[in-house]
Amino acid sequence: MEDRFVVDNSVVMGWCFEDESSEYADAVLDRLTKSEAIVPGIWPLEVVNVLLLAERRGRISRSGAMRFIELLRSLPIVVEQEPPGRVFSEIRSLAREAEITAYDASYLDLALRDGLPVASLDKAMRRAASRLQIPVLGEVG
Repeated sequence: MEDRFVVDNSVVMGWCFEDESSEYADAVLDRLTKSEAIVPGIWPLEVVNVLLLAERRGRISRSGAMRFIELLRSLPIVVEQEPPGRVFSEIRSLAREAEITAYDASYLDLALRDGLPVASLDKAMRRAASRLQIPVLGEVG
């Protein structure tokens, strides 16, 4: 793998829903042909929750959701679990300091801990990353 980066769910779900797709999300997906994405342990739950809500609202069929999950399983995305002690201390402190959710802090914590850039479409996360001097993937290619 050429490099690694942290990717958040705002980018990933752009791969699933036409109305959430973007050139940025597509470029991040293309980058996975030569890179590896890292996500925190909360990520699979976030994906499943978005898909379940989309099924209930008729945005995606059950089979469409399963196809998307299979796509995700085929990609070089590594889920890193955080021990509860780290969540209760470092991630909690980071969320407080950056004034973001604990969920977003778990992505930024990974980026800080491993010295990786973050790919996100979420404006609040991008601002927090900038304040924390975490590189944000801009023009991806």
